[in-house]
Amino acid sequence: MIDTGRNAALAGRPEGLEQLRTLLDTAFGALGDAALKRGGPVAPGGPEAAVAAVREALGGSRFLAEEPSAQRVADLFGAYATWAVDLTHPSAVARMQCAPTAASVAAELLAATLNQSLHAWESGPFALELERRLIAEMASWVGFGEAASGTLTPGGSISNLMGLLFSRDRALREADSTGPDSGAVSQAGLTGRRIRPRILCSAAAHFSIARAAGFLGLGRDAVLIVPVDERGRMLPEEARRLLDGFGPDEVAVALVATAGTTDHGSFDPLPELADLAAEYRIWLHVDAAYGIGALFSTSLAPLLDGLGRADSVAFDLHKFGWTPASSSVLLVRDRRDMECLDQQAVYLNPSDDEAAGYTALLGTSLQTTRRSDAFKIAASLLTVGREGMGAWVDACHAQARYAAGRIAATEGLHLVAQPLLSTVIFRCRPSAADPVTDESAWNAAVRRKLLAEGRALLARTKITGLDGVPQVHLKLVFLNPTTTEAEIDELLADITAAAREVARDGRHM
Repeated sequence: MIDTGRNAALAGRPEGLEQLRTLLDTAFGALGDAALKRGGPVAPGGPEAAVAAVREALGGSRFLAEEPSAQRVADLFGAYATWAVDLTHPSAVARMQCAPTAASVAAELLAATLNQSLHAWESGPFALELERRLIAEMASWVGFGEAASGTLTPGGSISNLMGLLFSRDRALREADSTGPDSGAVSQAGLTGRRIRPRILCSAAAHFSIARAAGFLGLGRDAVLIVPVDERGRMLPEEARRLLDGFGPDEVAVALVATAGTTDHGSFDPLPELADLAAEYRIWLHVDAAYGIGALFSTSLAPLLDGLGRADSVAFDLHKFGWTPASSSVLLVRDRRDMECLDQQAVYLNPSDDEAAGYTALLGTSLQTTRRSDAFKIAASLLTVGREGMGAWVDACHAQARYAAGRIAATEGLHLVAQPLLSTVIFRCRPSAADPVTDESAWNAAVRRKLLAEGRALLARTKITGLDGVPQVHLKLVFLNPTTTEAEIDELLADITAAAREVARDGRHM
């Protein structure tokens, strides 16, 4: 029996732990039932059915209900599990979203129950020391030394934002060390500065780079797009051309390299870009949110050669890392570049407490209250190990290569390129008998049909062909190391069948 209202139990108390066991039984039952009800990677019906499912689960109740109900909680558990995307399903290949390890999920439960925070020593002493240790080890992964530091963030977009925050402060501080533009931006602000900041990134860089430029007061117009080759890799000579064309008031804030682009999984040439950054004295930020997985693989690790020469590196372990979201990391080569986050608050980190060793992580993050994400990461890494991580990354890479081979050999499907990591880009091609006049609309409709019917989850993107016209393409993202070749064959058969059905139906036109 679950107590409700003013008698609802707090999880950490003895009576709360008993009720937690009962609630977990309900949750496990919901998980078991969900797979049977769902029948595929997602429940069928599309947006209207999802809205109806929420309405039914709540039964007209408000969240802040006059009459709290344990049954409503059970209904909510069941509906959530049923309508959740099953990331272990072999046809759930739409997003860079992994199924987490059992150890990391158990750690999440423990972390949530104890609800530690990292902003003050007395809010989570073990949790913050664990993160310090984890950050130091991860810094060694990428080739940083003992002067490095970093933090865990809510996602890759925030990790990129922080890397560019530090680069902005350093670049603008150094732009005029004696004149009116001197001083930290975090203190003096941007108003009145007589320089035009610039960020260089490739055309295939993540959208969060331009958005971060806006957030940081530099403006999206400060982002200069460097051309790429046919696989989406930045061309260093084009970056040099842009830098050489700078006017006297233009200042390069950062050169952003991508290690694992969203579509092709391409890796910008890090050694050449590191040389360029060093020559022009520019901060090099590497967005390895997706591509960090290559680090664990013996065969793929060379893709990240030069990573240790970056000034900052962002990566996600809720992609190639198999931990629950969010598990994002921002590392900096020199911890002094994070000083703009320093904050003294008499009620959180008084100087005499810090002098006595009671130091927390307030000065490493944009957040104050911050959960212990290091705990689940540590639990997962200790369970899987480096060899296991490498084997899983290699398995996903092999799946992508197998799928690409099958697509290339399948009539009605067209492969764009061989996969570099674990993404595969392709499109459906109509036969002469198919009444298809708009191939982009047709491919988009194929994806929506599979999604609405709960048969498969595919991603979509646009690829520009030789005619210069962007066309809708489909994308598979393999992050489940247990998927078999037979399951991939079944997925591709579903795609080709759906393509024929949509072509015959004709409503996509």
